[in-house]
Amino acid sequence: MNSDKLAKLIVDALDDIKGQGIVMLDVRDMTPVTDYMIVASGTSKRHVQALVENVAEKAKAAGRRPIGIEGEDGSEWVLLDLEDALVHVMLPKVREFYNLEKLWSLGAAPDVAATDR
Repeated sequence: MNSDKLAKLIVDALDDIKGQGIVMLDVRDMTPVTDYMIVASGTSKRHVQALVENVAEKAKAAGRRPIGIEGEDGSEWVLLDLEDALVHVMLPKVREFYNLEKLWSLGAAPDVAATDR
């Protein structure tokens, strides 16, 4: 399964159990670490956990085992690493504070040395 199909599977899995504000960011031109970052919100810690579990289950069924899952203990922000896609599921207040969508949609920083001349 290529990264495009994996990203679609993730979005569908999040949508299946009412993930909120699902955003898929293509970051292939920004980092060699992954192809997609997918961000979604859950309404409670239990919902965040259920969203991550559903994505992990659907990915495993498609032959993509998660490399790791971080943040399950607190469940305010859980990161699921599927190699070609990183899935961030957060409570709304945490998502608003870190604003990953804005961070990863910024273009390259200007060359400060060149602008000071």
